[in-house]
Amino acid sequence: MPSTSAASPEHLAHQALTRYLELCDVPRSPDASGTLADLFTPDAVWEGVGPLYTEKFGRTTGPAAIAAMLAAYLRPNPHFRANAHLLHPGTTHVEGDEVRGRWLMQQVSRYESGAAELIVARLDVTFRVAADGARIRHFRTERLFDAGLGPSASDLLQEAPR
Repeated sequence: MPSTSAASPEHLAHQALTRYLELCDVPRSPDASGTLADLFTPDAVWEGVGPLYTEKFGRTTGPAAIAAMLAAYLRPNPHFRANAHLLHPGTTHVEGDEVRGRWLMQQVSRYESGAAELIVARLDVTFRVAADGARIRHFRTERLFDAGLGPSASDLLQEAPR
């Protein structure tokens, strides 16, 4: 990670979360560098919480296992045709070398099957901050809302008679 000595802990945490979401987008942003495992502390935990995500995602520990779990949804695996994460402003609290933040996130996805949906989730993320930046120590996601979406404009254009 680049030197970040002048940035606040909150800013470093926001940078790490933004990079995480970019690495989970399909297609991936051309300027999204690094790997998912690089964003987590050695003792990291990633978990789904609430009635819709506890069973679906459970709890995964360690950066390699977390990256492998997330990679199962990303290319080259056939899950998402397109996927974008939109992060809403959140709140953060600094305590010692940790930042805890809460955000609402929208995820708009088109699956390989052609189905599409909009999801709103609450993210509750704790970061450990060091001189070289922030890393995720505990990532919690809770699905709050979802809705199916219709076909994309490009799908409709491909189906239109010529």
